[in-house]
Amino acid sequence: MLRRVASRVSMRSRERKLQLFLELLGPGPETSVVDVGVTNAPFGSGSSDNFFEALYPWPHRITGVGHTELDRFAASFPQVRAVRADGRELPFDDGSFDLGFSNAVVEHVAGGREGQRRFVYELCRVARRVFVTTPNRWFPLEVHTLLPLVHWLPPGPRARLLPFDDVLDPLTRKELAALFPYSVRVINTGMTLIAVGPE
Repeated sequence: MLRRVASRVSMRSRERKLQLFLELLGPGPETSVVDVGVTNAPFGSGSSDNFFEALYPWPHRITGVGHTELDRFAASFPQVRAVRADGRELPFDDGSFDLGFSNAVVEHVAGGREGQRRFVYELCRVARRVFVTTPNRWFPLEVHTLLPLVHWLPPGPRARLLPFDDVLDPLTRKELAALFPYSVRVINTGMTLIAVGPE
């Protein structure tokens, strides 16, 4: 039951993020977009993973980057170019894309704040404008599980309570803004922080 509620809340939040992306960055059918942080999964059947590829009006203009195998992703989104790479070392030239998108990935990047900074810098390097989202550390529910306050625990106890195989290092508004090489606008929706830049 809790998982279904979390899935519905997540999907509603992701639809709002896509709407904001379209409104604030104004892409069109010729705009190239890199989405860093795709998963090797289809969209639907209770999963809101890869919602951007499923709902974006011009999927043929997206390059999706994930750090795992992407065979299921590629089969689910044949119009999207799939690239396996570490988000902290992207295999693209400077300014290769008009826009960069990354949804709820930076809080999972290994290497502490320095690893997160490298991830964000790489996205900013390869895309002329960026849209980066992360759960708001000060929101009282951990957004993946809807468990209260668990993300405020120290890393050890937090890791034991949360069902993740990877890192979870949530950010505040100030911490998110500090990861960028330039000034960004940070929008606080309550549950989510969204950085858009350069400002």
